[in-house]
Amino acid sequence: AFGLIHWWARLGSKAPSLVNFVTQTKGLSSLAKLIAGMPQARRIPTFAAQPFTDWFARRRRYARSSGARLGARRPSTFSAPGTSTSSPRSSVSTSTSSTGSTVLLWPDTFNNHFHPETAIAAMELLESAGFEVIVPRRPVCCGRPLYDYGLLPLAKKMLFSVIDTIRDEVRAGVPVIVLEPSCAAVFRDEMQNMLPHDEDAKRLGAQVSLLGEFVQAHRERFDLPSLSGRVLFHGHCHQKSIFDVSGDKALLESMGAIVDAPDTGCCGMAGSFGFEAGHQEISRKIGERVLLPAVRAAAPETIVVADGFSCREQIAQMSRRRAVHLAQALRAAQTNASGIDRSELTLTIDHAAETAVRLPAYAAAALIGIGSILAIAGLRRER
Repeated sequence: AFGLIHWWARLGSKAPSLVNFVTQTKGLSSLAKLIAGMPQARRIPTFAAQPFTDWFARRRRYARSSGARLGARRPSTFSAPGTSTSSPRSSVSTSTSSTGSTVLLWPDTFNNHFHPETAIAAMELLESAGFEVIVPRRPVCCGRPLYDYGLLPLAKKMLFSVIDTIRDEVRAGVPVIVLEPSCAAVFRDEMQNMLPHDEDAKRLGAQVSLLGEFVQAHRERFDLPSLSGRVLFHGHCHQKSIFDVSGDKALLESMGAIVDAPDTGCCGMAGSFGFEAGHQEISRKIGERVLLPAVRAAAPETIVVADGFSCREQIAQMSRRRAVHLAQALRAAQTNASGIDRSELTLTIDHAAETAVRLPAYAAAALIGIGSILAIAGLRRER
């Protein structure tokens, strides 16, 4: 189940409220965890109301119909929900840059379907620096979960699909910005081993950057106000093994932040490892070695930064603190230049209360969906 998360996530995003109702309701959630092979003590992440790529495409339609110019060093003002549209172009563009610089933002499965606010923050950050942001024209996945479960033939097929989808951009030298470190590591490492003779794979590997790495390389273009106060920084395992996390720390410090970056090692979630039945206890012990005690000991106003989706989930599920992606921290500093609203980034989570608030909406959406299906079925029978 976990190895095929790309397809499960795409399916779940078709009816996110219905899925969330099932996965967040007592009894139903227990059954869902049993089927998925998850320990009962874990929480199933909730789907966003709309994937980032759908939001992105709807924003593009809005810009076309209104004549609005996007990407002009200001935050996006459009956030209405909607659905994706197709485009005859190789990639879907939503902004017009005064400099002509184009970057491709990689919509990984987790930030796309579960935390689109992270991708939106990254997009707005890049646009604020005058970059034109585009995304792939069709659903893509680096295939990382497939490697973890030994599904190498399918993983290789997905890599060919990735290259086919963004081939024009790769050959044009367009930088590829990746938010999830494990995905970026695929393009820098596994792809080069699996497709050693593919020249486009080599080009892609050379053009991939994590967001912090890219911002550092183009620092003069980014207007980054002060980010005073403390930041607790945790680097993802792939980020530490393939990339250089010291750059992200230096970037935050250059904005005035006091950055604590203890030697946390692995968060313990390790992709889907901590979500699997039988692994929860060792996952917890790994997290309790350094990371989780450091998070709990951090002052309430301390911003916890972790780029990995699994790292942020481990922190949220084991400490009741909410970690944010570097993109969110940087964008919050930009949009609150007179004084960052740290309450947006330093939330303590009451999961029971959070579920209680959301559940009625999930239930209502589920009932509407079921009612619509039954109504359509009834009309078909009448015909």
